[in-house]
Amino acid sequence: MEQQNDANNMSEAALLEYKEGLGVFTKKMPKLAEHYNAFTEECFKEGALSQKEKQLIALGIALFAQDEYCIIYHIKGCIDQGASEEEILEAVGVTAAFGGGAAMSQAVTLVQDTLEDFSQNKKEH
Repeated sequence: MEQQNDANNMSEAALLEYKEGLGVFTKKMPKLAEHYNAFTEECFKEGALSQKEKQLIALGIALFAQDEYCIIYHIKGCIDQGASEEEILEAVGVTAAFGGGAAMSQAVTLVQDTLEDFSQNKKEH
């Protein structure tokens, strides 16, 4: 059971690690972080595209870029904005059409593991 709990926390642990690193960076480079955060907040605001659509786009870009922290972060964003597993996997499929095997390898490993982690976390809370 302990091993299962550790596996379920992999995605949450990665998000925490990212946020802690961002906090350290923000202390060292406050002006840069402030401007970057303002820019990204503006980019992800509801507009002609919904926030869910923007998260799905961001997930595709993260997969293409092979950025594991952003993959996890934007899967969580997709889920938080109401994207279904099917919508997420369709976005992954479109990314694989452009990113080939590298994007597909993330799809069949990290994406599925992260979806399972967040699904398990929802059931527990």
